[in-house]
Amino acid sequence: MFQRCILLGLYHRLYTAYGPQSWWPARSDFEVIVGAVLTQNTAWTNVEYAIRNLRRERRLSLRAMDGLAHGELARLIRPAGYFNVKARRLKNVCKWLAASGGLSGARRRSTNELREDLLRVNGVGPETADSILLYAFRRPVFVIDIYTRRLLSRFGLIAGDEPYETLRIAIESALAPDHSLFNEYHALIVRHEKEKCGGTRDCRHCQVEQNIE
Repeated sequence: MFQRCILLGLYHRLYTAYGPQSWWPARSDFEVIVGAVLTQNTAWTNVEYAIRNLRRERRLSLRAMDGLAHGELARLIRPAGYFNVKARRLKNVCKWLAASGGLSGARRRSTNELREDLLRVNGVGPETADSILLYAFRRPVFVIDIYTRRLLSRFGLIAGDEPYETLRIAIESALAPDHSLFNEYHALIVRHEKEKCGGTRDCRHCQVEQNIE
């Protein structure tokens, strides 16, 4: 479905325009997991407000969050929207993580096992699961989100309505497993899709999208 040289060419175009992104913006792997749940259906700026609330109240650890009452957790993450739903999802993830032996216990499991388990957690879909695997567990999985679909569609590489798993497996197969590459590639795609055209000769957005027909 994808040619390695084309995907790598797009990656280098993005990297040349924007440089390293140093993702995920978090202080701990547990915070990455929390952020992956909170960012569902909301802007990252809203997630940052919720993360700050949790950090201020010293609730950004598995033990602290797992012991937090639903209502209090919902109050703290309110800026991220759908706070009651997301509070339940975070509690579900905490229960799964605790049952797995915490982050250290989960890390000892294979990528496939972790992914299957995460997808069984109520409220965790493929995009959230793969974000957790890539950024918290540093596994070579490629996150397919709306930004990825938009960019690949504009380059004419996909129709845009392909099933999630079809795109994920196709990209991973074309590029071969490389956590560092997948991390940087996805982060660059997100950065580019949020970048606006500057209308100047050295516009970074245009540098990436030049020659797209």
